[in-house]
Amino acid sequence: MTEYAKAMRPEDITRLFVERSNAGDAAGVAALYEEDAVLAYPPGSRTVGREAIRELWEKVLAGRPHFEPEEPLPTLVVGDLALTSTPPKDGAGARAQVVRRQPDGSWLRVIDQPEFVTPA
Repeated sequence: MTEYAKAMRPEDITRLFVERSNAGDAAGVAALYEEDAVLAYPPGSRTVGREAIRELWEKVLAGRPHFEPEEPLPTLVVGDLALTSTPPKDGAGARAQVVRRQPDGSWLRVIDQPEFVTPA
């Protein structure tokens, strides 16, 4: 099993997501999620669980999309939960994630509400 760098701050997850997505690493993207995480994608549905998230990202990344880092909005932290978000560069909508601190101090996504741009 590949050993991945851990997100030691909630904000690290977005950077690691961009790096791993651009490398075409679906397993690396899925490693950013808890085992029973929920991803609100594809639009109008939910993908539940790390393995299902990995399978979804394999399909998405097969098209070799390119992701740009985005400046995060301030993170809200309450105990072991945090809300992270980023505004898209086009100013439409927002992305939001609930992340949870793990026993080793790292953070993983629990709920992910992404906004995807679909090709015209």
